[in-house]
Amino acid sequence: MGEFPSLPAAAVATAEAACGVPVELTEISYRRGAAVWKAAGPEGAVAVKAGDGEGAAVTRREAGVLDALGWPDYLVASGGDEAGAWLVTRWFNGPSTWEAFAPVRRGTDGKAGALAASVDLCRAVAELHSAGWVHSDLQPSHGIHTDHGVRLIDCSWSWREGMEPTSDFRGGLTHLVAPELAASINFGIQPVTPSVAADVYALAGTLWTCVTGRWPLDYAAAGIEPGRLTPADVRTHIAGRRIPLDPAAPWPAFQDILRPVLLGAARDRPTAAGLAEALATVAR
Repeated sequence: MGEFPSLPAAAVATAEAACGVPVELTEISYRRGAAVWKAAGPEGAVAVKAGDGEGAAVTRREAGVLDALGWPDYLVASGGDEAGAWLVTRWFNGPSTWEAFAPVRRGTDGKAGALAASVDLCRAVAELHSAGWVHSDLQPSHGIHTDHGVRLIDCSWSWREGMEPTSDFRGGLTHLVAPELAASINFGIQPVTPSVAADVYALAGTLWTCVTGRWPLDYAAAGIEPGRLTPADVRTHIAGRRIPLDPAAPWPAFQDILRPVLLGAARDRPTAAGLAEALATVAR
């Protein structure tokens, strides 16, 4: 991840005001110029993100999205200057979807909890869609299962009708990008507009990865080593539907619901709410 940058003084002060003093900072991630910490103190915890360069633009955009979403008790504060940007959000306690599926991947059952988590995640995405928003970067770690429902995080690329699409959008996590979106990013008119159908594809891919521990597409069967390719090259293969679905089947009944979502045309995908209803019928 590289050496973490220093945290802006204003962000530290905001974290201290929210959590009490002293605040302990734990490094979480540092990618593409944006670093994330967990700040914990005697009165609670928050997440702090700070970015410079490319990371600053993404951080500013996420702060704007969270402000527009208007989710209560989510965005605490944001700020910055020409050199960088920061934001502070509430820290949500609970496992990610990836963590909720850990017993299934270990083969120690846990299917009842994983199934409930999958339905809850789909319903949270459906609620976002019904409000006119597309998350645009759904992946296994971006749903947190709290005692009060699923909270979606990392909304840097979230979009709604009427917003100007950003030229920096590349479909979210490459391994979960829908074929039609991959084609638009690589060969289409820029900037690319996210879609509900592409979100549902990423949602199904996220759940497939959570249950199998592997990406939905079988790169090896297609003779592809994604680590040796650029994201654009991988998207070209995805756009051409040249890669078969991963054959791992630890939970066939569950995966049978996801398979047509990942293999079918965008127009044939269910809504997130429809996917939740279908998954709710799976036998545990």
